[in-house]
Amino acid sequence: MKCHLTPLAGVLLLEPNVFSDARGSFMESWNARTFAELTGTSTAFVQDNESVSAQGAVRGLHYQLPPHAQGKLVRVLRGAILDVVVDLRRDSPTFGQHHSIRLDDKSRLQLWIPPGFAHGFMALQAGTRVFYKTTHYYHHQSERAIRWDCPELKIAWPALNVQPQLTDKDAAAPGFATAEIPLTWN
Repeated sequence: MKCHLTPLAGVLLLEPNVFSDARGSFMESWNARTFAELTGTSTAFVQDNESVSAQGAVRGLHYQLPPHAQGKLVRVLRGAILDVVVDLRRDSPTFGQHHSIRLDDKSRLQLWIPPGFAHGFMALQAGTRVFYKTTHYYHHQSERAIRWDCPELKIAWPALNVQPQLTDKDAAAPGFATAEIPLTWN
């Protein structure tokens, strides 16, 4: 597996080794030892999540407050997404900045998002299936969101031939300036 840095410290793009032959292909999608070597952290994942989304569906920008903050390892099993992370770490030089990347089932790239980031994505194809591992269990009372199209963040979402689809909760999420962002993520 190869590890690529992103402009946001701690957020890493992981490229698995894929072995292909006449039968199809094989890849190791998760290995605790390799992950620790690449990231410098030993991370225990406690929950796996999977979503299937219509083209234009937007999920996020979500995060959980400490002590329930989640790290996520995200990959696309079918289809494609524009994946977006926003740095919420107040002591970070990239606080309030975002990074977006296309993840799809062809490249098999995975995105490691440590605690301290809001995360969301837009499905670029119908039936897109996203799978992600989390470092903490879902905790409803700690869940927060930032509006996906917040003007302050200036995220360049793709223009699709469909109207973006959101939950009522995500559509009503506050902008970055009024979001509840903790002082530390410890």
